[in-house]
Amino acid sequence: MYEIAKEGLGAPTAKIANRAGVAAGTLFTYFETKEELLNELYLELKGEVYDALNAGFPHKGSLEKRVRHIWLSFLDWAARFPEKRKVSVQLNVSDVITPETRAKMAGERGAIDATLRELATRGPLRGLPEGFATAILAAMQEATIEFSTKKPKQREELIERSFQVFWRAVR
Repeated sequence: MYEIAKEGLGAPTAKIANRAGVAAGTLFTYFETKEELLNELYLELKGEVYDALNAGFPHKGSLEKRVRHIWLSFLDWAARFPEKRKVSVQLNVSDVITPETRAKMAGERGAIDATLRELATRGPLRGLPEGFATAILAAMQEATIEFSTKKPKQREELIERSFQVFWRAVR
């Protein structure tokens, strides 16, 4: 994973195998192609993220409480695993990840997707394209990650205030 975080998805499989502590040829014992390896890595990382977001999810909480949980849980995961987040971001936008692989995570996203769909029906988000609310949330989380990395002493304040800005914009 470190090699992909460092060099991107084009990182040579020999370097990936070396970092994993296996011979380059051995890597293809487990995965037929690099694309298969990347799809499996996508599933592993998404599984970790959704485990973090689903842990303690306030199913019966208000919409604000549920969105706050998603906000805080993701930012906590991203802060604890910056290399994994970097690789996850690259995989999210990659054409290498198949629709079938993306669909495998649908069951893990249930409560999260339902919350974001509900958010999309409110106020200023109503009538906007599907996924727009999620995109705004993700963009503001990325900005929060960037600034909290640059200003670690202000991390908690940045996380709380950025959520307040997000919530005011969408409620």
